[in-house]
Amino acid sequence: MPWDVKRQGGGLDGPSQSRAQKQCKKSSFAFYQAVRDLLPVWFLEDMRATEAFHWEEGGRASTYSPSEALLYALVHDHQPYAHYLLAKFPREALAVPSRNFSCCQSSSPHLALAVRYNRVHILRRILRTIRDFPDEERAHYLDRRGCSRVEEGKTSVHVACELARPECLFLLLGHGASPGLCDGAGNTPLDLLLRRVGQDATATVTAPTPSDPLALLDLLFLYMPPGSASPMQRELLGDRVRWQRLLGEEKFQWLAGLAPPSLFARAMQALVRSISPRRFPEALDELPLPPFLQPLDLKLKS
Repeated sequence: MPWDVKRQGGGLDGPSQSRAQKQCKKSSFAFYQAVRDLLPVWFLEDMRATEAFHWEEGGRASTYSPSEALLYALVHDHQPYAHYLLAKFPREALAVPSRNFSCCQSSSPHLALAVRYNRVHILRRILRTIRDFPDEERAHYLDRRGCSRVEEGKTSVHVACELARPECLFLLLGHGASPGLCDGAGNTPLDLLLRRVGQDATATVTAPTPSDPLALLDLLFLYMPPGSASPMQRELLGDRVRWQRLLGEEKFQWLAGLAPPSLFARAMQALVRSISPRRFPEALDELPLPPFLQPLDLKLKS
């Protein structure tokens, strides 16, 4: 070890504490660089457990937890290291990190971070890991809201809709994340998508790509409970011609509450929602997916 963390524990005077803090910064940055450079898993784990320290509130040095190491793996897309941490420490890797890494101690940021950085493969491994959790614990983890100051109380589904992450959204919904929760401002994921459609000058009703807001709207609808309504209904009706042009007549009718979805749309909704979260996405092979979901199917299982 380059320095003795136990010797640098409590009871330090000013100069000693300052030296210890500087040593922590050096070893912390060295670990960050090692993950960024995609060094081998065995090297990173040896470094995390014995050589890399960060400075905790209260004036003490601490080794990196599996949860904190997973955050670095997510940021730098170190897939082998993320997979190792989730396999070796399934609950510890998904636990709430220290205050140095997360300003809000009420939620775990891994899901939202995976969506924000579009780390589809690591997100898929996280969701596969929580399959073995009890149903209540799994649902609680999936629907946790982010920090009220940074994420404005958004769930991971909100983030996927806001940033147009179709693969992430499909994975989250397929594993049981709720599509209808409100964020800190009272917005559902449907509200965020509709606002995105309204702001997107390129929105079109002809053959949208998977990342277009309209395609995400179709995807979100597959998992929305019957009778779901948006607070934007009044806005849709107030500017009817514009929203009909942006959404197309069929989507406009059911989003504005003027007509139910088509029979085909209802059938696809029942079909997709019949898949158990514990069998997603493997069970997609058994379904005749609509065209807008087929490219996502290939990416989720690759």
